[in-house]
Amino acid sequence: MKALLFIETDGEKVLGGSLELISAVKALDAEGTALVVGSRAAADTVAALGIPVIFTDNAADCDTLSEVLSEVIKEENPDIALLANTALAKDIAPRVAGRMSLGCVSDVIGMSKTDDKVIYTRPAYGGTVLEHIEVEGTAVVTVRNGSFSKPEAALNAVVIEKKVEIPASAIKTKIVDTVKEISESVNLEEAQVIVAGGRGMGNAENFKLVEELASVLDGVVGATRPAIEDGWISRAHQVGQSGKIVAPKLYIACGISGATQHTSGMSGSNYIIAINKDEDAPIFEIANIGIVGNATEVLPVMIEEMKKVKSK
Repeated sequence: MKALLFIETDGEKVLGGSLELISAVKALDAEGTALVVGSRAAADTVAALGIPVIFTDNAADCDTLSEVLSEVIKEENPDIALLANTALAKDIAPRVAGRMSLGCVSDVIGMSKTDDKVIYTRPAYGGTVLEHIEVEGTAVVTVRNGSFSKPEAALNAVVIEKKVEIPASAIKTKIVDTVKEISESVNLEEAQVIVAGGRGMGNAENFKLVEELASVLDGVVGATRPAIEDGWISRAHQVGQSGKIVAPKLYIACGISGATQHTSGMSGSNYIIAINKDEDAPIFEIANIGIVGNATEVLPVMIEEMKKVKSK
């Protein structure tokens, strides 16, 4: 079984979700080849993880990337083309699948192989159920960040430079200007520890307890939509369907009831601690440890105990 991995970069370095595709391929015991566009440094980074790389020095706009990926799929003829489930990939994957008449599965969180057939698992109906999909022929698949572990270093693999000519007719859009929004930089997707607060925190002053615990744990602050709409913290911290999909090693949910819109964005966390005064809150169904109590009373105790541990 052959797999082609589209490795997305920020122009220089590889995005973390793309590196997880290497682990996904190894889990399937498939023969993987990576495609890196525009950044030779990123190509070398991927090759150092033991997977052969095809490098093309093309532009990174959506039209060009769609053409490059289509051409490489034609030449390599893989059984699976994998992309991280980013905003860019959500544009590229259906384009490539449509023009090449291939199957397309989005937001995959698991893959298994039975009798040389791959079964893709993805959440449906807002994460309330999981569906298992089988695709006839080659499939273009986007994989949710955090679904697989980061790969470990291995023997360096080869980087093959390839030239892909893009016809002018393929470029349908032209970027005439880019405006960079000045906003708070919050890297929720890469965070190993996230402390998140919801409506149960009560007010903006109480929400500062969430921020303090995150600081003590060297983590990142997350929030539910109600907390953001009430102005307690900026939208850059939102976790859930309309925010960021995260999968940290530790997720502490403070005053969060566990609505599907939120849990579908953090259920892939390795370890979940939930604090809520309602013992019947849905968040306890997915938590590894549940603390029944008022978060505004529990968090000060946790903060002090964590400070004691760190001071030793």
